[in-house]
Amino acid sequence: MYEFIREFHKGWAYIALLLLVVAFVNAAIGLLGKKEFTPKDRKISIMGLIGTHTQLLIGLILYFVSPLGFSSLGQMSDKMLRLTSMEHPLINIIAITLITIGWSKHKKLITSESKFKTFSIYYGLGLLLILSRIPWNLWF
Repeated sequence: MYEFIREFHKGWAYIALLLLVVAFVNAAIGLLGKKEFTPKDRKISIMGLIGTHTQLLIGLILYFVSPLGFSSLGQMSDKMLRLTSMEHPLINIIAITLITIGWSKHKKLITSESKFKTFSIYYGLGLLLILSRIPWNLWF
């Protein structure tokens, strides 16, 4: 079961990252191009949110069944174990929290510029945090 969940987490990461990058780029283009916020933009943003939340759920399941996850917590002298047991999960939870805050904040905003700006900031910060803590040597 561990192998299946690990491979699913690795595979879904490509989809989640793609959705998040598309949502961020769409928001940045909308902001810089002074475009009108449309239902299409809302759908693109929610797909980024759903993709990352799904990845978080898969990752949390993996964290508790993996020998590199919860069972390795506390072994801070080993860089790889520290990354997989603490840094990767914690930073990604923070990143997905920022993405969720961005989604929630946009609902209260009225102007297109403020909606695009909110998505650009929160989704962009979330994307940077996620990219900073991917265990690249385990991914390929």
